Amino acid sequence: MPADSLMPRTDSFNARVRGASHIDFKTATTGVAAKAMRNELSALVNTVKDPETRKAFDTEMQSFFYLFTRYLAERARSQELDWDRIASPSEDKIVPYSKLPTADASNLNKLAVLKVNGGLGTSMGMTGAKSALEVKDDMTFLDLTVRQIEHLNTTHRVDVPLILMTSFNTHDDTLRIIKKYANQQLRITTFNQSRYPRIFKETLLPCPRTADDDKKHWFPPGHGDLYNALTHSGVLDQLLSEGKEYLFVSNSDNLGAVVDENILQHMVDTQSEFIMEVTDKTKADIKGGTLIDYEGHIRLLEVAQVPNEHIEDFKSVRKFKIFNTNNLWINLRALKRVMETEGMELDIIVNPKTTDDGQAVIQLETAAGAAIKHFNNAHGVNVPRSRFLPVKSCSDLLLIKSDIYSLQHGQLVINPNRMFETTPVIKLGDHFKKIQQFQKRFKKIPKIIELDHLTVTGDVYFGRNVTLRGTVIVVANEGQRIDIPDGCVLENRLLSGNLNMIEL
Repeated sequence: MPADSLMPRTDSFNARVRGASHIDFKTATTGVAAKAMRNELSALVNTVKDPETRKAFDTEMQSFFYLFTRYLAERARSQELDWDRIASPSEDKIVPYSKLPTADASNLNKLAVLKVNGGLGTSMGMTGAKSALEVKDDMTFLDLTVRQIEHLNTTHRVDVPLILMTSFNTHDDTLRIIKKYANQQLRITTFNQSRYPRIFKETLLPCPRTADDDKKHWFPPGHGDLYNALTHSGVLDQLLSEGKEYLFVSNSDNLGAVVDENILQHMVDTQSEFIMEVTDKTKADIKGGTLIDYEGHIRLLEVAQVPNEHIEDFKSVRKFKIFNTNNLWINLRALKRVMETEGMELDIIVNPKTTDDGQAVIQLETAAGAAIKHFNNAHGVNVPRSRFLPVKSCSDLLLIKSDIYSLQHGQLVINPNRMFETTPVIKLGDHFKKIQQFQKRFKKIPKIIELDHLTVTGDVYFGRNVTLRGTVIVVANEGQRIDIPDGCVLENRLLSGNLNMIEL
């Protein structure tokens, strides 16, 4: 991290922003933009009265300024990936899960689990922390995680702590929620990820005018911020002092991301500093980041980094057969070394947004998986699909809540009565997009153990004890409503506008 401060000072504004990196600005405009940004950030820092708070905020703004100057330098060089140099990773860089060793449970004492818990469930119509959503048997994402780790600790008599990385959007919510776990068999630590200012696209100046300006002017800069936030919060040093050596990181909404002792054992045996869980790509996963070989080095490639003319290529399953689940295993000592020596230079993802009053702004974000390039012997492990069960929509939620899955010690287990290895494809239309609508439209979750495919569009309501089998398509036309009665069994049916039933 840069040792200097954003407070007004006399030396040149772009003199070695951090340790070893001198930013060579190729164009005068880049230099002007950086100077203007530094002045604005200094003014923001000066709006904080309390010295301790100001110091922490200053450090955060330095990190942001470093990211911003990198963004300017890359923009000036118009640095894009050379598509022809991208290759699929060599076989030794992606280890099949079936080849992993059986585990020695004693490694668990050196493990900590971190959940990325900064997301609001806005796409599902939620206002608070997404991890507080009830997903199965009246239990929330967080309840399930706590149950899993508690079971691990009591079964193996170990002490695996749970760490929650929140954002300014979810921090207060999370602190309130975790009070209910006070008597459980696990320790929970929370820390807040960074809060960076949005930037006006035209002027490249920060949106907020003061440090406590409205929330809408700030953003949490993606899960790549994990490494900075872990270091600055003191949590990294705390874990190391407790003898923890490994960290398992995953998104709080991925219900498949449970501690896997075999992956941990593999990490110990191979002395790998960083492992990314990848899984085979299907047509549903065309947006997921993938591991590539770039000039002999393993790298993460995100869809946002792909030039427009190669997007179709990126989405194809032929060239890129796997994608990143964002389940990551990190050696904590190695992380400390990287942060103290070279620092994290994660690929910048520019996320364009429009404010409520129509102004174009940008957010500079990074992805946690991109850190793979900084670690020794880093590679992917190709895991079963069951380790990637994210709930991003109400269609996902229907699947999780259904009889396809049951719970064992907080872990989802597929119903043995399911004849197929794959889960059904579920596509619920816009009427089911928000969680309140979803709850209103299903009196009770249908039985779908024998379902292959469900598509529902329009104004549709499901009664109690409905059974769906095979392929079921329900289409309510504009201005019409379909009520599927209690106890109804639909097998290979197309139901349309005026309740015509057509056998498929």
